[in-house]
Amino acid sequence: MSAPAWPAQLGPVICVVGARPNFMKMAPILRAFAAHSPAIPVVLVHTGQHYDRSMNDRLFEDLKLPHPDINLGVGSGSHTVQTAEVMRRFEPVLDDYRPSCVLVVGDVNSTLACSLVAVKKEIPVVHVEAGLRSYDRRMPEEINRVLTDQMADRLYTTERSAQANLEAEGIDAARVCFVGNVMIDSLLHNRAMARPVAQTLAEAGIAADWLAPGSAYGVITLHRPSNVDQPETLQPLLATLARISEHLPLIFAMHPRTRANIERFGLQELLPAARIAVLPPQGYLEMLGLMDGARLVLTDSGGLQEETTALGVPCLTLRENTERPITVEQGSNTLVGIVPASIEQATQAVLAGAGKSGRMPELWDGQAAERIAADLYAWLSAAAATPHAEGVRHV
Repeated sequence: MSAPAWPAQLGPVICVVGARPNFMKMAPILRAFAAHSPAIPVVLVHTGQHYDRSMNDRLFEDLKLPHPDINLGVGSGSHTVQTAEVMRRFEPVLDDYRPSCVLVVGDVNSTLACSLVAVKKEIPVVHVEAGLRSYDRRMPEEINRVLTDQMADRLYTTERSAQANLEAEGIDAARVCFVGNVMIDSLLHNRAMARPVAQTLAEAGIAADWLAPGSAYGVITLHRPSNVDQPETLQPLLATLARISEHLPLIFAMHPRTRANIERFGLQELLPAARIAVLPPQGYLEMLGLMDGARLVLTDSGGLQEETTALGVPCLTLRENTERPITVEQGSNTLVGIVPASIEQATQAVLAGAGKSGRMPELWDGQAAERIAADLYAWLSAAAATPHAEGVRHV
């Protein structure tokens, strides 16, 4: 029996990446699409929202992502400018390729912008990592998530609570498919290739004797505007980290926004070099190695909440809410907010052996991308066979 063929009347799937978290989510999807029978044809579009060329190249190399077919080169700007510029540059791509659908991941500005263009041109939208909610509308990502889900024709979720969120917003359950977490697909695929901590420190110019082999350490990331854009918030956070470092050396992979604000507010002296190693933004394999060996992670990142849960590493999230509640309910994550006493108390609990190791959530098994490929092929094939199927737009 011959292998099934990609339906002749269907165009390729346009897959969109724009910023660092998208790359980790898209890599396993592209592998699964290539391995599917029939192979699912893809056009990879990089909007250029993440505009650090060296970091882009490093991430693509680490994750073995193919080079993008198209780079829109949008670069930085306000949320409004960036979203508008992605839309303006993305529309001709849809005209040229006439895709069967546009697949977007996560919650960055590119996700929303490309979804808007596709909807206006009556091209189906597929959203991977749908239904996550912090219920904090002050977060730009929350707005992107809500609006993208309202536009999407097929919604793939990472945890079961996401479907309840979507149904509460009036989204038909028939449009939703629970597949698991593609971020964990990437982690499990790459864990054996993670960079050793000593190598990462050496490449950053940190003296070899800063961390003795086998010594415990913590990892820090901070980048959210609510945490780093006002000195009255950032200063006590840095002072708290300095106090924690007296008990546990800390490796701070510092976001450019955070670094710029620390310098602007004159807070450099709050980070004692003897106890806090400040690194530039790290590649995927370097960051994976840092987390995998850490005693704990202090972060305001959504992705790191998931990755530490998969690694069984205690995570203290410096936020009042999370759009990934499963990492708290089942995983290794604890919401500690930004009050110094709460952060220090939670840290001491981890160091005393009371940190959460959690368990791996349902379908976080490294096969989420394969489930997406199988469902997407079936869904698009059915739509092609029944051109006027309810709820699916067609070019």
